[in-house]
Amino acid sequence: MKKKLVVLSGAGISAESGIKTFRDYNGLWENHRIEDVASPEGFARNPQLVLDFYNARRKQLKEVEPNAAHKLLAELEDFFDVHIITQNVDDLHERSGSTKIIHLHGELTKAKSVKDNSEIVDCNDDIKVGDLHKDGSQLRPHIVWFGEMVPEMDNAIKVASQADLFLVIGTSMQVYPAASVVRYVSNHCEVFVIDPNLENPNSFAKNENYIKSSATEGMKQLKEILIKKYI
Repeated sequence: MKKKLVVLSGAGISAESGIKTFRDYNGLWENHRIEDVASPEGFARNPQLVLDFYNARRKQLKEVEPNAAHKLLAELEDFFDVHIITQNVDDLHERSGSTKIIHLHGELTKAKSVKDNSEIVDCNDDIKVGDLHKDGSQLRPHIVWFGEMVPEMDNAIKVASQADLFLVIGTSMQVYPAASVVRYVSNHCEVFVIDPNLENPNSFAKNENYIKSSATEGMKQLKEILIKKYI
């Protein structure tokens, strides 16, 4: 039976594909205040601004490709039972060939009813004010905004608790509740971290399991380590 490898991925893994990380140094996201484009209140105040913002993100997504780090994770499915828990709203894990993915913060390529979170539909084109779901309500991006519940959190915790191996890649572990997922791994689970900015290793992994490297270079090293040690 394959060992279960659970991966918590963040913006850093997609940055190498050309997708900007969530916020710039000035606290803005593409020159917008986070509250204006990533909150229910912002959508209520100016739905056109919010829809235009995510339409632009969706357009950008079509112009980028999965990078080597995404592809190396997908290749590990030949050797491990790989489950990816991602904070990212892009579809680069899917496009690289990974098959078991939990999107904690939603997906750019989907939309939903403003009335019912469970009414999710595919969305690859622009959403406009006046575009309605079949239930008659306005469509909105399938994105978990600040102040909203994270519907997939329980599922992520369950998967993490069953991990034999756990990898943290592309995330500074500063966004909650996503960052808390690692707390649910069992005592027998071996944890690995890939982080190019590693200064003070956190307590949840052994020092020798920290790879101070970019996502791509770190994944090259990790794949070799995992196959040598466990296959």
